[in-house]
Amino acid sequence: MYHQTIAKRRGAEIRGRQAEADVAAIWSSRGFNILAQRLRTKSGEIDLVIANPDTLVFVEVKARRTFADAAYAVVPRQQRRLLEAAGLALAENADWLRPAMRFDVALVCDGVIEHIEDAIRYH
Repeated sequence: MYHQTIAKRRGAEIRGRQAEADVAAIWSSRGFNILAQRLRTKSGEIDLVIANPDTLVFVEVKARRTFADAAYAVVPRQQRRLLEAAGLALAENADWLRPAMRFDVALVCDGVIEHIEDAIRYH
């Protein structure tokens, strides 16, 4: 049972890394620079930080068996951690500041990506 759990976690991590790479490739092809991938902060990890000259985007990538499962995986507690992590990242990387900033979510299911712009907001 223990080995099955480890194998399942490894598979999920591999799928997650591939999903992040796929999302990064799409944004790169749209002219965005990839500033960071899997950025670790004291408040948590940010999957992708991307930018063009006008907009800074923090992207949470969720790969699941269905789009609904992926969407439901972005729980309020995780949203708060992402916002806190973004604040810490900006404090350490002032050159990332842009006129506009947003928090997107990329849902990945069977290699298909559904991107939700401005999915998470400060309240």
